[in-house]
Amino acid sequence: MNPSPTPLSSSEIQDYKSKTIHDEPLQQSPEGSFKAWCTLIGGFLAITAVFASAQAVSWIGSTQLALMVALGLPAVKLLDLGYFKVLTVIGSTIYVFSIFMLSIAHTSKYYQLFLSQGLAAGLGAGLVYVPVLAVQSHHWRRLRPVAMGIVITRSSVGGIIFPIMLNNLFANPNVGFAWGVRASAFVCLGLLIVANILMTANPPKTRKADPPKLGVLFTDGAYIFGVLGAAVADWGLFFPYFYLQLFAMVKGADPTFSFYLLAIFNGSSIPGRIIPNVLSQKFGVFNTMTFCTFACGILIFGLFGVDNSVAALVIFAILYGFFSGGFISLLAPAVASLVKDESERREIRLGFAYCIASLGILTGNPIAGALLGETFPWWRRIVFGAVMLLVGVVLIFITRSIRARQIGSQWV
Repeated sequence: MNPSPTPLSSSEIQDYKSKTIHDEPLQQSPEGSFKAWCTLIGGFLAITAVFASAQAVSWIGSTQLALMVALGLPAVKLLDLGYFKVLTVIGSTIYVFSIFMLSIAHTSKYYQLFLSQGLAAGLGAGLVYVPVLAVQSHHWRRLRPVAMGIVITRSSVGGIIFPIMLNNLFANPNVGFAWGVRASAFVCLGLLIVANILMTANPPKTRKADPPKLGVLFTDGAYIFGVLGAAVADWGLFFPYFYLQLFAMVKGADPTFSFYLLAIFNGSSIPGRIIPNVLSQKFGVFNTMTFCTFACGILIFGLFGVDNSVAALVIFAILYGFFSGGFISLLAPAVASLVKDESERREIRLGFAYCIASLGILTGNPIAGALLGETFPWWRRIVFGAVMLLVGVVLIFITRSIRARQIGSQWV
């Protein structure tokens, strides 16, 4: 870990923030320009599409989500080389193709579902998700956390629309599974076509870029603790995303209500992916992220007191959706804020961080399934999820403390 420097004066702090947050050799698009807004809206639509089918439990859903973020490392390297449009077009094509393949898969054949939804969809989404987030940094500076929050908010909107649409289509005897999935594929196709048209390619480079200093990532204590904290927190974070409906039904809640509980959950995640990002402009991105992660851990412990009460389940879904949405949306701007000089690339830091965090996403839900077994002893999964989130809080708080010492301010 690097030794802590002498705290800076208030004027030096402002200069330091201006340099590390605003200066970027690839950034040419003026903030708030037409291209910037088009790229934001395009990213908004792209994230809607690539989150559409990640609803399965255990290894299928976990593999898809893990690949979606793990491919961020090679994807952002290609983004840095100027292949943003190529990435999003190829990723969009693979993703839509995977959904059409899912529509012809035999639901009784696990390997077919795994290959189409887990591997192919994860691969396609991975070539879209992180680059779409990372490219926002080329168009936004002061409002970068808010812009990234708006883009990632669309995953919650997709989490409301697609489950309700598919549930009604599957239940319709004239449609069924195959055509229901194809209908979602056509919707995703339309969204991704518009997204790829709107999103602007990398701004032109004004000079030859310096090679990224990858070695600095492994000597930056703040970055290492932050990435580990995100990975550990992901072990517990997605438990309600995949198991809240099952938890409600096992507790005796009405199945119809349990289904719409997921829509409530995703609905509350929308303001959760915007409001904390706005607040982070004043209170600091790591301060806000630490609070959101801590709130998620306490809320999972709160499941011990939740029964089949509609009110209790709704309150949990609203609160957890909000704070977990805050954690997810703040990760990218938090990583981007750790860049120290112009020779580094925010995209490389972001890609590596998502790659490591994907390990927690990949294994978290299979661990949940193993802990629940066939008898559903929920206390095991509740304790595991809550403890992992609180351990993540400790690691992220260490990052926050190191960062505060580096700039001599507690508002980090």
